[in-house]
Amino acid sequence: MAKRLATMIITIASTVTLLGCNNSAETTDTAVDTTVVSPEPTTSTSADTLTSAPVTAIDWSKVASGEEPVDLANYEYPFALDSQNVKNYANYFKVDEATAQYNLTVGMASNEALTKVLDQLGNSYTSHEVTDGKDAKLIIHTTANVDASSYNYVFGEDFAKGLVLPIEIKPDGVKSDVDVHGS
Repeated sequence: MAKRLATMIITIASTVTLLGCNNSAETTDTAVDTTVVSPEPTTSTSADTLTSAPVTAIDWSKVASGEEPVDLANYEYPFALDSQNVKNYANYFKVDEATAQYNLTVGMASNEALTKVLDQLGNSYTSHEVTDGKDAKLIIHTTANVDASSYNYVFGEDFAKGLVLPIEIKPDGVKSDVDVHGS
């Protein structure tokens, strides 16, 4: 719990810092939306009755951005490698600066992937988290009716375009990680 709280504080602080340091004429919306929204379930009418179509599996083709992963050696991050945000993250989570730079970027951009999955989950969504440390990933917790699965999401929006964030769907009662398959 303390680690999640620390992660939220670092993410919010990073967002505030980024927004405060944006002196360019072009602005980019980098705010992290912390509101949890459960979309309405898919419904169909049948003889004057509305029924929910239960979600059992994520269709990853509807989540895919169509982007190809980038070469990390030449990637221009929104955070400088020697920035205070990167150094603080690296020190706190005991990772190198390159990992911290990557994790800060994909963590702030994670809503791009999350919203695409939420569009399919409806009321089967229960919560989500972005893990910190060496291997960041987006874990989406669901009700037990959803199949466990995973996917490597490649960001399509400019802030993290081409970076990869592993996504794991974890239904209630699933305790072990599932293998991540390619995008």
